[in-house]
Amino acid sequence: MGDIRQRRPTVINPAYPNLYLVPGDITLSNYEDRLGDTWNSAKGGDEPALRVQSAIYRYILWCAREINADIVMLDLGPNLGSLNRAVLSGSDYFIVPMSPDLFSIKGTENLGNKLVMWRQNWDQCNTSWTGTGLEIPSGLPTFLGYVMQQHNIRDNASGMTRGWGIFGDRVGQAVQENIVDKLIPNGQVHEWGDGNWNLGQIPNLHSLVPYSLEARKPVFDCTSADGLTGAHISRARNSRQHFMPIVDRILAVA
Repeated sequence: MGDIRQRRPTVINPAYPNLYLVPGDITLSNYEDRLGDTWNSAKGGDEPALRVQSAIYRYILWCAREINADIVMLDLGPNLGSLNRAVLSGSDYFIVPMSPDLFSIKGTENLGNKLVMWRQNWDQCNTSWTGTGLEIPSGLPTFLGYVMQQHNIRDNASGMTRGWGIFGDRVGQAVQENIVDKLIPNGQVHEWGDGNWNLGQIPNLHSLVPYSLEARKPVFDCTSADGLTGAHISRARNSRQHFMPIVDRILAVA
């Protein structure tokens, strides 16, 4: 019927009892093939095809009910394929990770155009579906903003080295022209009031990241007990300042 297995979310670290994880799986590529094969039929209102397209959406709703979740966050790969289309269609908001480089800037153009087209396609799916008992996503994710990441940090106005600043200074304009301006007519942009969609910056944390992964903790909670030594300990602790402003802005919306 198009549905996927209902795997219950798992607590990955007892120190964070309210944080659950559903891992990805390489076999999702098989499901993505089905998403591509059934997309045109779904736009025509075919129920089995619509079940395939909305399977992840309904699975997320089931997971949220199972653990009484307040917020569900999904980490997507950097592509505009059918799997990301299916996930974004059922999302309330989306955040774009940006590196201060030419590829990320070019990517904003592709993303904006795709989201406009996907909105039209999902409108067609919902209009064509005349049945009952099937939860279909609206296809109306709202752009919340972007996070600059992976640059080398410096104590200056841009917060990055001069080299990274070459393209870092162009990111805001690219986001405005290629995402914000294209989605505002569809009502898919969250208005912050200051015309700035930069939610924050997370610099390159280098070797702190593998320690964090191994400990199954946020970087800023890692200590000497997790293998950190010397300056790494204070650098990990101080990294909280990069994350908290982003979290605060997200919670202001949620």
